[in-house]
Amino acid sequence: MDLVLSVADYYFFTPYMYPATWPEDDIFRQAISLLIVTNVGAYILYFFCATLSYYFVFDHALMKHPQFLKNQVRREIKFTVQALPWISILTVALFLLEIRGYSKLHDDLGEFPYGLFELVVSIISFLFFTDMFIYWIHRGLHHRLVYKRLHKPHHIWKIPTPFASHAFHPIDGFLQSLPYHIYPFIFPLHKVVYLSLYILVNIWTISIHDGNGCKNEKLFNGEFTKTE
Repeated sequence: MDLVLSVADYYFFTPYMYPATWPEDDIFRQAISLLIVTNVGAYILYFFCATLSYYFVFDHALMKHPQFLKNQVRREIKFTVQALPWISILTVALFLLEIRGYSKLHDDLGEFPYGLFELVVSIISFLFFTDMFIYWIHRGLHHRLVYKRLHKPHHIWKIPTPFASHAFHPIDGFLQSLPYHIYPFIFPLHKVVYLSLYILVNIWTISIHDGNGCKNEKLFNGEFTKTE
């Protein structure tokens, strides 16, 4: 995330927003900048990808289903817009630790071919690690002690559109993203790879809420009953 922050500082924050006397490596300045960058980036990614998926992938015939809610798309968007800033507060705390040097993120590819091999292994490891832990987190969120308060709001959308992809309770949304942030504190990972995978994961989250993708996800997690 420091790569994004350095670009934002160079082209926007330093010349236009902050006083020249405020050091770029000041922790409070970094926290404010990360909140802005994270929220702006999240909204752009969400609206751009969800809109494309909604108009070009989503089967609009599903909107005639009796379980499709009145004004559902507007409600999905409203829920997401209200949730993302709260999710970002917890996320920024981890981003801040990363840019302060507490993670194992690096920008060294190493010597060829060993550097390339390490890069490929880290990507496979990242996907395995995150998928495994998200499965157990998701399963835990279906526990009767927390489901109604935290995870049930996401399942209001029985027939979801891509705009439901990030319509989470803030704590639910953060918990399901937590493995992506934990990984670079345990294992080394290239900064560009981490940023790319993080963006792709959010795009993937949108894609599995296009109707068919969400149905397949529910079948995989054993969430469908015979009545569904």
